[in-house]
Amino acid sequence: MEQHFVLFQNCKPSKQTEVYVLLCERKGVEMSAEYYDSLETRSLREREQDLFSRLPVQLQHAIDHSEYGRKAFAGISPESIASREALAQVPVLRKSDLLDLQKANPPFGGLDAITDHPITHIFSSPGPIYEFVTNRGDYYQLARALYAAGFREGMRVHNTFAYHFTPAGVMLDSAAKHLGCTVFPAGVGQTDMQVETIHHLKPSGYIGTPSFLKIILDQTKDKGIDVSSLEVGLVTGEALPPSLRSELEEEGIKVSQCYATADLGLIAYESNARDGMILNEGIIVEIVRPGTGDPVEDGEVGEVVVTTMNPDYPLVRFGTGDLSAIMEGASPCGRTNKRIRGWMGRADQTTKVRGMFVHPSQVAQVVRQVGEVTKARLVISSKDHQDVMALHCESVKQSVDLGKKIEGVVRDVCKLRADVIFEETGTLPNDGVVIEDARSYD
Repeated sequence: MEQHFVLFQNCKPSKQTEVYVLLCERKGVEMSAEYYDSLETRSLREREQDLFSRLPVQLQHAIDHSEYGRKAFAGISPESIASREALAQVPVLRKSDLLDLQKANPPFGGLDAITDHPITHIFSSPGPIYEFVTNRGDYYQLARALYAAGFREGMRVHNTFAYHFTPAGVMLDSAAKHLGCTVFPAGVGQTDMQVETIHHLKPSGYIGTPSFLKIILDQTKDKGIDVSSLEVGLVTGEALPPSLRSELEEEGIKVSQCYATADLGLIAYESNARDGMILNEGIIVEIVRPGTGDPVEDGEVGEVVVTTMNPDYPLVRFGTGDLSAIMEGASPCGRTNKRIRGWMGRADQTTKVRGMFVHPSQVAQVVRQVGEVTKARLVISSKDHQDVMALHCESVKQSVDLGKKIEGVVRDVCKLRADVIFEETGTLPNDGVVIEDARSYD
């Protein structure tokens, strides 16, 4: 297999599909040789030239049309930022900075650069951090990920991401409609109704978290309801362990995952090759040493930093806080862009739970609001592929009523449920950890 993969890497673009089909046959994987567009099979040199010819234009646009751009890029000549080496000299703006920027300059921190495409929606993510979307077609660029997952024009799609407050529902909804799919906006919860709707409408595509898809399938088994119309799924918002993917695919659903954020849209996505996550064509991705802006060597784990070409929200060197690494070579599916190993943890302690970000500042807010708690540590674990939160608290006064009070404050602040576990004073580690991710992805 390794020899054939090297052969593929050295192929001219015109020969990639031929070698791709050979690889698919030898791996025993059913794959499609179709691509969303020709950008996916261009050479690395063509891609770099294209992106870095557009970057100075994007920087100038940010300077001309956003308050943040005028301040952050003062003294920078946009024409000089036309290579990775030059880009590495631009300061990194981290997602953790957005909260303070938006408080100082509401609602978007001065980062918006709206010109000819009006805002159609405003969302609130935990923090709160406000995001917006304009009427620019496929604003989040997620249609590419849906296409790679097997979604096609005319398909009926069941979208279980939330449509209120947070943007996930609309992000995937707009991409599916851009692709020409018919969307049922299911949203979250109400599992009984979700199952009945799938049975009646017979969608062939599922969008949502992998854990919720498992809940739906388990319920259909218990009730003897047929949902065999589901054939493909695009999942995101949480990890997809190999064991869970196998369970879902045993039910006849080919499940692919993507990596996207509300600020940046699509960052990377899986193809049928199931060999890493392919970077989106419309962004520049760097992997930097956590806490710095210094790019690391390919293969080394670091923080994912993204520069977008979205003129409405021109984020330049935006640090996601996520860890990953560039993989060697190109995907066996024929797409030529670089790949990352997927999500490998957080560079900071901000953690995603059930598709929602939880910030250390929120744990601190819970402690302040409760009053009786002197120290707390939020531990995230998993049980039966479901995320479980437990807030370990040190408190002189420990009671059932106090536990219920803390649970209520956590729900209000984090929009998620957590068990409360009392610890003796002085027993929580003095290691600076506020959020501990103890999940296993085997």
